[in-house]
Amino acid sequence: MTRARARKQAEIRQANLQRILDAAEVVFSRRGLQGATIDEIAAGAGLPKANILYYFRSKQHLYRAVIDNIVQLWLSTLGDISPDHDPREALLHYVRLKVRLSKERPHASRVFAAEVLSGAPVIGRFLRTDLKRWVDRQAAVFRQWSRQGRMEPIEPRHLFFLIWAMTQTYADFEVQVQAVLGRRTLREADYARAERTIGALVLRGCGLVPRGPRRPNKS
Repeated sequence: MTRARARKQAEIRQANLQRILDAAEVVFSRRGLQGATIDEIAAGAGLPKANILYYFRSKQHLYRAVIDNIVQLWLSTLGDISPDHDPREALLHYVRLKVRLSKERPHASRVFAAEVLSGAPVIGRFLRTDLKRWVDRQAAVFRQWSRQGRMEPIEPRHLFFLIWAMTQTYADFEVQVQAVLGRRTLREADYARAERTIGALVLRGCGLVPRGPRRPNKS
C-alpha cells in the first residue's frame, strides 16, 4: 500500500469516526443509553449500521467513546488558571468558555448530565481522579488570591459547582430557558446576556467589582 493510499484511508477512518461520535452524541442526549439504538445512530451519521459496528463492537462501547470524547473536550478547552492571572479576568474567561460550550455543544452537556444523574457508571473514576485534581489545582489558586487580598475568601469547590450549574442550564434545560424567554431557539444575544449576568454575579460573590458602564437589560 502506498503512503498516499494509507493516508487517504486514515483520513476516511477519522472522518467516519467523527461522524459516528457526533451522531451518537445527539442520539444519546435525546434517548439515553437504554433508549438509543445503533440504527438511529447510523441514520444520523449517514452510514450503514455495519460501519458503526465495524468501529465499535456494541452500543455500550460507542457510549463509552462518546463519554471519553466529552471528558477530553471539557479538560482541553478549560485549561488551568495561573496564580499570575488577574482574578477578575480569569473568572470571566472561565464563565465565557462554559457558556460557549453550552451553546456549541449542548448535546455533550446533556449526555454528561444524564451520566452523572445515573450514578456515573462510566465516568465515576474520572470524577474522582482527573476532575477532582483539576478542581483542586484551581482551588489552590483561588485560596492564594484570597490570602493575598485579591479576592474575598470563598469556598472554591462550591464556587465551581455554582458556575457549572449556572452555565450548563442553558444546554441541559434549554427548552425551559426558551419557554421563559419566549424563544423558539436561543439567540446569540441571549447567550451574551447570560454570560454577562453570570459573570457579574460571580465577580460580586468574590468581592470583585465588574468594570464598565452598566448596560440596560433588554429582553
